[in-house]
Amino acid sequence: MTVTQDRRNSCARKLLAAADKARELTAFIGLDGFVDEILHVVDTRQDAEHYTRLARMEQWGKRIIDAADKSTNIELVPQMVKLGGNGPIMANALTSFGLKVSYLGILGHPSIHPVFDEFCKRAEVWSIAEPGYTYAVEFENGKVMLGKHQSLKEMNWRNIVARFGRDRFAARFGSADLVGFVNWTMLTHMSDIWEAVLNEICPSIDGRRRKLFIDLADPEKRTAQDIRRALELIVRFEKYFDVTLGLNQKEAVEVGGRALGLDVSDQSPEGLSRLGREIHGRVPVQAVVIHPVRYALAVSDGEVSITAGPVTDKPLITTGAGDHFNSGFCLGKLLGLDNLDCLLTGVTCSGFYVRNARSPSVTELAQMLQDSSIAY
Repeated sequence: MTVTQDRRNSCARKLLAAADKARELTAFIGLDGFVDEILHVVDTRQDAEHYTRLARMEQWGKRIIDAADKSTNIELVPQMVKLGGNGPIMANALTSFGLKVSYLGILGHPSIHPVFDEFCKRAEVWSIAEPGYTYAVEFENGKVMLGKHQSLKEMNWRNIVARFGRDRFAARFGSADLVGFVNWTMLTHMSDIWEAVLNEICPSIDGRRRKLFIDLADPEKRTAQDIRRALELIVRFEKYFDVTLGLNQKEAVEVGGRALGLDVSDQSPEGLSRLGREIHGRVPVQAVVIHPVRYALAVSDGEVSITAGPVTDKPLITTGAGDHFNSGFCLGKLLGLDNLDCLLTGVTCSGFYVRNARSPSVTELAQMLQDSSIAY
């Protein structure tokens, strides 16, 4: 799984050589939008200004369990309020690479929420409904995402046509070098949108093979039947695009085990590699990607590429790490890199983000790859 420094340097050189090309590329991303509030949990408070944080998720869980049949008070301390949603985070990261990004989502209606102001300066942005709200309680070993999703049902094909326009959608969808549809789980009308796009828009686009990236997001709350329908629609897009299906470890287990009936008992790198091949056999798109926290793998034509990532035990932020992996992987695909180099751009983009709480440029990606003091 370990990738040599020579391979990292080679990937960095390819990125630097293609930096100008990245600025010529276009992306059309959607369709969600959230306002994220990042929170820490107080363990003990020393005074009005100082407290000790609950660093581990299991500590919070134990505190809640211990309060069963009684009650407890848990203090949450805001760390930041930021743009959120899989789509805006991924799209914002793509703008840091220099891509010309168009975004359609739910960022506020009729006025866009101020948290997206900077994003609107970097991308061409349209919004057709109010955003969702996420309260991301972060720990050193994970996060709990508490969401308010009432407005997400407004993202549907009828409102896209009425508030954005079928012709405008067709123009952006039919011309972008990269199309990204993310957060299928929370957008309960996404499958219907895909079906409408496949039936009404795709037959009229030109035959140029472009890139389509799809991230289901955690599908635990969706039925197995819904997941299988989504996978069938994703495969239909392969007629028109080179499709990548992106999954984190939990999502791969949900898709593979509950929806496809595959054996998911072995979640070692070897077990997830096998699971990736089996999912790819059932979902025959250009690539299936699985990215646990500490490594990532991609399957194309039955072959697995895998690399460790630059993990840190003291991240500044974790909410959005997966979306940054997705943006880095897609950058590699757009620049014509092979799967291993795409994985390297993905894990490095994510690794940079959790260390710096911001998205990297192409140059910063290359510099991190070349930094031999960072272990992969």
